[in-house]
Amino acid sequence: MKYLTLAAALFLAAPAIAGQCPADMAKIDAALESASLSEADMAKVKELRALGEEQHEAGDHAASVATLAEAKEMLGVN
Repeated sequence: MKYLTLAAALFLAAPAIAGQCPADMAKIDAALESASLSEADMAKVKELRALGEEQHEAGDHAASVATLAEAKEMLGVN
């Protein structure tokens, strides 16, 4: 019964996590337009943004959220 409950919770949470990815990508894109980062940091943010999108498209939304959170942190975005 515990496993069934856990599986149901994960199944119901997946769409919420999946919906967060595009919102995070939009925040990153908007912040990139006015960001004042070093070239190396800017390249890293763009790399993380691209990886997050790839992970989202592959269905690995938890990894995508984590990757995009790292990019947002570098940009100072909530």
